[in-house]
Amino acid sequence: MTVAGHSPDNEKGRLVRIAMRLIEERGEEVSRLALANGAGIPRARVEALFPEESDLFDAIVENWFADYVTIMEDVVAADLPPNRKMYEFFARRFLLQRERFRADPAAFKVYCELGAANFERVRSYVDLADHYLCELIAQAQAEGSFEGLAINDALSLINQMVLPYTMADVLTYMDERLSEQKLGRIVDTLFAGLSAQEGGARGLKGLRAA
Repeated sequence: MTVAGHSPDNEKGRLVRIAMRLIEERGEEVSRLALANGAGIPRARVEALFPEESDLFDAIVENWFADYVTIMEDVVAADLPPNRKMYEFFARRFLLQRERFRADPAAFKVYCELGAANFERVRSYVDLADHYLCELIAQAQAEGSFEGLAINDALSLINQMVLPYTMADVLTYMDERLSEQKLGRIVDTLFAGLSAQEGGARGLKGLRAA
């Protein structure tokens, strides 16, 4: 029988929090040995809970993204008009991201660097965000928006247009230039005119000579 408050899951959660504190203090990824030393427990116990070094990193990534996943699931399930849902989908995550950045810019940069260096280990969360965004696009198309665009095309275009609000490291150099108001205008513009129809911007013969 497991004693309340001492289950393996609770212990793993506590160790993940300690590992994240060590990352923030040291500015680098933390090994299982460093975690054992920092937590004051035998290395064997850490290795029992995280059999591979990658298991510890994956647990840290899961902890970091947990709130973002909750936000996305809540928005997708919400009873809101498509344009409002898409705004909430990006705005809620942006506000959480900005809050984390402003609380500790140095630690935030470290997490961005670790994520970039281990992108294949965080890719599933990027893919999950794209999956939910595709659901929102399909809902919007059912009501007449993004006419003529394949879902994947709409996904690519929308991601490019809102990239400053979804790429974490952009906050490190554009923080004061980003706002919910600007994001709202971007989403309004998407719903006002994003479609497969050519508007003439590219012309008929390519770029003009300077």
